[in-house]
Amino acid sequence: MGKENKTQLAKYLGISRQLLYYKHKQKDKDWKLKIEIEKVLHDYPSYGHRRLAVHLKVNRKRVRRVMKIFGIKPYRRRGKKYKYKRVLKDNKYQNLLLTNIPEYPNHIWASDFTYIPFKGIWIYLATIIDLFTREIVGFSVLTNHSNQLVINALLSAIHKHSIPKILHSDQGSEYASNDYASICANLNISQSMNRPGSPWENGYQESFYSQFKVELGDPNRFNSLGELVYEIYQVIYKYNNKRIHTKLNMPPVAYSRQYQLVEFVSNKRLSYQEVGTELMKKTKAVSGFLKISR
Repeated sequence: MGKENKTQLAKYLGISRQLLYYKHKQKDKDWKLKIEIEKVLHDYPSYGHRRLAVHLKVNRKRVRRVMKIFGIKPYRRRGKKYKYKRVLKDNKYQNLLLTNIPEYPNHIWASDFTYIPFKGIWIYLATIIDLFTREIVGFSVLTNHSNQLVINALLSAIHKHSIPKILHSDQGSEYASNDYASICANLNISQSMNRPGSPWENGYQESFYSQFKVELGDPNRFNSLGELVYEIYQVIYKYNNKRIHTKLNMPPVAYSRQYQLVEFVSNKRLSYQEVGTELMKKTKAVSGFLKISR
């Protein structure tokens, strides 16, 4: 497919010509800087973007941008000690994100859970996010944070998506349970975990939850638990399908479809005319969003 055809094809699909190339250098550069930032924070957890920039000899605006993209926040003590989640003594799972970069949808997932106060009780939400598309691919809501909470989230994810190569989490006991580990092993999923005392290494989920709770609003405004759970479903649906992600400049589902479309075109080596006849159905969702966003 020549330069002229790529230009025509990109114009026809309403996307950037850059997207027709498989790999982008900037994404790799950002990921490498992310790893360097996490290494420094492991030794100096209180460093903000200014001191990180000095330490790494990198422009501080770039450091701040990368920290924002990957949801990295330094450890801040405000009056009371930060309570880390239960840490495994043997640290049997390594952080595979230090040596692997997400390269396609369903390559690397990250999992975590949060709590939501509701009329004197706690509601727990576990989610799994695709690190390439930033889509919430699976989630679970329970009134406890047992192993079943995180297992249900994983089962809901693999029910609708391809099995990932790597599944990342913090050092919580739920993720190190024999039941959870057995499911991952049977599915040939490599488990990955934060290093002890490094909550920023799962910043993707932390970033999602901070925005999620803002958009959910006050949980106590609902009359019943059923109404609250329904709203949780709606907020996640809007995040995936309607809310523009700052890193992607579009909703995660639209980005995933656009990627699949570009991969299909590139692999098939279709001409401009062939794309018009073969991919009309595949372009509707993406093209519709792009027209609205213009």
